[in-house]
Amino acid sequence: MDIVVCVKQVPGTSHVEMDEKTGVLKRGNAEAKLNPYDLYALETALRLREAYGGSVTAITMGPPSAADVIREAFATGADAGVLLTDPAFAGSDVLATSYTLSQGIRRIGAYDLIICGKQTTDGDTAQAGPETAEFLNIPHASNVTKVVGVMDGCITVVAETEDTACTLEIPFPCLITVDKGIHMPRLPSYKKMLASADKPVSTLTLNDLYDTNPNNYGLTGSPTNVLEIFPPDKRAGLVAFTGTGDEIAEHIFLLLKDMRYV
Repeated sequence: MDIVVCVKQVPGTSHVEMDEKTGVLKRGNAEAKLNPYDLYALETALRLREAYGGSVTAITMGPPSAADVIREAFATGADAGVLLTDPAFAGSDVLATSYTLSQGIRRIGAYDLIICGKQTTDGDTAQAGPETAEFLNIPHASNVTKVVGVMDGCITVVAETEDTACTLEIPFPCLITVDKGIHMPRLPSYKKMLASADKPVSTLTLNDLYDTNPNNYGLTGSPTNVLEIFPPDKRAGLVAFTGTGDEIAEHIFLLLKDMRYV
């Protein structure tokens, strides 16, 4: 079974800068890490490979530095990695990102299963996986918490919503997004890291894709419009109240009233 895992490099800190004109993150100098939800996607893929054979390919879109998350995937056991990087991809919203990923996956060729983390910590839309599946015209399931098994060209999974859980049988090729708790992610192996130090990361640019129209990517291909962006107010200092419960409640009420919250 050939599996593709979508991974993403996200800010490793909450102290990030935003471009006030475009409304996108300035990723160039920001501390970065592998999106935590993608660790569960990688672990699910590796366990399926161990159980049924095949290969695991990690794919990501980002600046050249995003190759670091592909190398982290190598260190956990991924067989191959693909980096989609081009100035034309900069500023993509979730729709343009999903389209770019779908184009990259088409270039990879035949696959049985695509696995994504439920969401990313920088966007939190939880839409990239389903939208990628729609662009590829394949079935998909979100919020998967358990893989029951693989048989007769289908994968059986348990997907949860807010108030119920359902068992789904999905034919290959398909896409699933997995939630935290599906498996305990394994740690990157120092031995695998050394062994994969010279393993190549395949790089795809706009000209390598089937659709080379730059208007379908990046800011121009993103229908999301950011009307305004600003950093939140940082209010330092603490206020401590003493007295009885009623006296403290009165102090808090007056403080909130003075701040015009009540």
